[in-house]
Amino acid sequence: MKKILFIFLIVLLFFIGYKISRKDTIVPLAVTSTIDKKEINEIKEIIKSDSKYNDRYAFFIDMKIPSGKNRFFIYDLKNNKIIDKGLVAHGLGSETEIKGKLKFSNVPNSLSTSLGKYAVGEHYNGKFGKAYKLYGLDPTNSNAFDRNIVFHYYFDVPYKEQNGYICNSYGCPMVNKKYFERVAKIIDNSGSDIVMSIYY
Repeated sequence: MKKILFIFLIVLLFFIGYKISRKDTIVPLAVTSTIDKKEINEIKEIIKSDSKYNDRYAFFIDMKIPSGKNRFFIYDLKNNKIIDKGLVAHGLGSETEIKGKLKFSNVPNSLSTSLGKYAVGEHYNGKFGKAYKLYGLDPTNSNAFDRNIVFHYYFDVPYKEQNGYICNSYGCPMVNKKYFERVAKIIDNSGSDIVMSIYY
């Protein structure tokens, strides 16, 4: 009996030690799914000022949330609620030496994510398959079209949330194919441009 207890204690101590040594690379499972009200109000103002924008749906990407957690939100502007969410990659150039802390750039060839509001344009078929052109609406993302920043899917992006971080893009908001198909359905059925906000 003492021998079994001793082995159990050794295994338990090993497990605790492993957890402590890994805590800097593990992202907590629970991440609150909320959208900054300021971001919602800003998109509503854009929509109000121009009838070419969709007044039912908007997309929000919260870059404060780790990439292994859902941070791409489809938002119902009429009913003021999140109706879908998924993982989204950020640009390789947005990585810093501190894991989880990001930087952003509008500079060509920076491979970085650019913050700001975007209009989601027409789709085309590119090297990643179906993709949507993005047009920057702010000074912080004004080069998006020229930088070929588009909304597309990539097979290496996981579908489900996970501990840790996912792959990076070259600056594009890049999602899993299964999630992309749901988002694409909303875009394709929209008679007007949907606004996407990427914020931090």
